[in-house]
Amino acid sequence: MQDKITKILKAIADPTRREIFHALVLAATALPITQISSQFEMSRQGVTKHLKTLEDAGLVRINSKGRERFCFADTKPLKEVNQWLKFYEQFWDDTLTNLGSYLDKKS
Repeated sequence: MQDKITKILKAIADPTRREIFHALVLAATALPITQISSQFEMSRQGVTKHLKTLEDAGLVRINSKGRERFCFADTKPLKEVNQWLKFYEQFWDDTLTNLGSYLDKKS
């Protein structure tokens, strides 16, 4: 089973899924799949497949209301990715600071 961060990164690796997610974030409300599909030059089934990947990563929630399915973005999982990235950001900041200090001493 893939860990959460791997699922999130795989989900946002695809530009179409990023666009779908972005559209849902901007909407700030649940949108029907038919409305989402109308924004993309692909079949509803294609959009649904992308939405399923986003849902599996926890970035989208899908609720049924009657015959219609509504989707909304959940940005909370991105916080976990952000925390993971912050470790490496700090690592590189520290490494570059140390390199700068080393080079300053050699000058």
